[in-house]
Amino acid sequence: MYYYRTLTPEQQNEVVFDACGNYASVIYAWCILPNHYHILVKTDRLKELRKEIGKFHGRSSFKWNGEDQRRGRQVWHNCFDREIKSYRHFWATVNYIHNNPIHHGHVDKWQDWPWSSATDFLERVGREMAEKIWREYPILDYGKKWDVDQQSEPEECDSKAGEPQPGGNQSIISYGGHNRPT
Repeated sequence: MYYYRTLTPEQQNEVVFDACGNYASVIYAWCILPNHYHILVKTDRLKELRKEIGKFHGRSSFKWNGEDQRRGRQVWHNCFDREIKSYRHFWATVNYIHNNPIHHGHVDKWQDWPWSSATDFLERVGREMAEKIWREYPILDYGKKWDVDQQSEPEECDSKAGEPQPGGNQSIISYGGHNRPT
């Protein structure tokens, strides 16, 4: 029988708030699912953030492999970060992250998943703006390299929606990690 390791609340906090909180200036969106996570952040310390997330992966792998008496097994795989190319890419990523629990069959409404920023996002922008963002920035072919040529000028958005602000040497990245079935 195959099963995925579930991130405990402490591990969720470790990856989202401790690692990203220390190395990102803004956490725009996040979602923790039983076997993977997605985070959208702004950082000028990408190298340090990658290293800290790598440490989290190492600590959780060591713990889980010890519990299962399977030292050396690769637990985390398919981890990636992707630079956000445009406002369209940014908002589609926010939608993708918040919709992920529906995609994987955990809930029927994205705001019902307790381990994400969806509820805070909805409170911050309001239902009308959230629906507008959903309609204007769909996730139809998200992840299929549609964003490669999406260099565009910023579009007008409501400031309370938390849109990316240009500036300095900061990158806005989407980071995700999956743990492997044991």
